[in-house]
Amino acid sequence: MQGFIQHLADALSLGSLFALTALGISLLFGIMRLVNFAHGDLITIGAYALIVPSSNPNAVMFIGLWPVLDTIIAICAIVVALAILCERLAFKPMRGANPSVLMIASFAVSYFLQNALIMIYGSRPKGVNLWPALAQSVSVGGVRLQLLQIVTIVTTLVLLCGLTLFLRRSAIGRQMRAASENFMMARFLGVRANLVIAAAFAISGFFAAVVSLLYVVQRGTITYDFGVPLVMAAFVATVIGGMGSVLGAVLGGFLVGFANVFFQVVLPMSLRGDRDAFVYGFVILVLLVRPAGLIKVKSVQERV
Repeated sequence: MQGFIQHLADALSLGSLFALTALGISLLFGIMRLVNFAHGDLITIGAYALIVPSSNPNAVMFIGLWPVLDTIIAICAIVVALAILCERLAFKPMRGANPSVLMIASFAVSYFLQNALIMIYGSRPKGVNLWPALAQSVSVGGVRLQLLQIVTIVTTLVLLCGLTLFLRRSAIGRQMRAASENFMMARFLGVRANLVIAAAFAISGFFAAVVSLLYVVQRGTITYDFGVPLVMAAFVATVIGGMGSVLGAVLGGFLVGFANVFFQVVLPMSLRGDRDAFVYGFVILVLLVRPAGLIKVKSVQERV
């Protein structure tokens, strides 16, 4: 029983990271039909913002030495500002383009940000000892769980509830939901496109900042492609859940997280190195049964 609870906590913790990352992708796709692969680089920049640019691989912490609340606010502000800047400079001029063109543009933004990080920080991994107290274990019902896992799960639940309330109760949230259903009709009814899209990028950047902080505590080192594995898994989760569905993105994220932990547990030692092959084989089976994802979303015309 204790082993089951431990594996369940591992799956929920990993699934939480995937779900938060998938939310940032799903929000933009629902409104703009943009698959933003640069989202992973926003996660990376959130981690790099904790340290001072230096040729020394053991760079000195800067923002990470601030009080916890100040650090969170600073990283969120940096990443949100960068997300909005990317929208204004890269995606706004192509807002009426085909979704495939927008996706290629996101790859261009991604490679630009990665190479900018290499120019500033170098390509060598950086050690970041952020909030080491979260690595401690606590006893919950006789089971020893890492404090970081509990914080990750609780943070995800709080943010999911907050996002749900925001989308349902606030004026801008209702406008975002209307735009995701039918962008053209929403504009005819008075929804301000620039405001809605900027809000979507800001929320996406906020989730990227939160993921970067949680993930850097877990890994302890950062590289220029730090957020790429997360965004790839989150993209798969978004496809499984249903492109453009916020709830689907969350379900897909947890499903991919559970699949990772499940195969890590049940596979023999000789096959655990090939775990990802089994995970994505499982993904293929899910898509064969539900090609449109777990939650089907009404098709939306191309954005203009």
